[in-house]
Amino acid sequence: MIRGAVFDMDGTLLDSMGIWTDVGARYLAAQHIEANEHLGEILFPMSLEQGSVYLKTHYHLSESTEEIRAGILSIIRNFYVSEVRLKQGAAAFLSELSKRGILLAAATSSDRGLIEAACGRLRILPYFQHIFTCSEIGEGKDSPAIYLKAAASLGAQPGEIFVFEDALHALSTAKQAGFRTAAVYDASSADDAQALRTTAEIYLRDLTDFSQFWAAVSQ
Repeated sequence: MIRGAVFDMDGTLLDSMGIWTDVGARYLAAQHIEANEHLGEILFPMSLEQGSVYLKTHYHLSESTEEIRAGILSIIRNFYVSEVRLKQGAAAFLSELSKRGILLAAATSSDRGLIEAACGRLRILPYFQHIFTCSEIGEGKDSPAIYLKAAASLGAQPGEIFVFEDALHALSTAKQAGFRTAAVYDASSADDAQALRTTAEIYLRDLTDFSQFWAAVSQ
């Protein structure tokens, strides 16, 4: 019996992963500087602080690293507030779960303010009973803490809850903690597609076919 669902946001419900590889180029463009075509790949694994130092050093920027960091944060904030879109089928998928009495929570590595702003504008915020962030929990998704907190908030056990994730490490964490798992394809994790298929109970190319998902989990 399914009593709840916990959704990741970036790459699962929000089509937002691209900003994390594009933000450096956007920042440089605002300074009228052309970015190297591989800049996104270089910056993606870095922290915000590391990325700011890299931009200052390699592009000889006059701004301080703190000013660069603030500029990058502003671009990211504006993206979530006014640009980010839902993944295909996401709103209808959430609606169908809600109609069936499935309680929903969100578990995200992103900032609460950004997620609430995006979900509010995209009109999916009311579907969620609670939103949990890794920074507030104090643990990343290599720990099951955020999923267990979400489960407790929904009043259900891990085996009664589906966790929806696009990232392999997060999906694996949830599975090892006893949650049922659904992998959602995103271009940013395409290299892990086969591993996600193998790890997850259900693999979803997108969120457009709720009936197929429901038939599979209702047996």
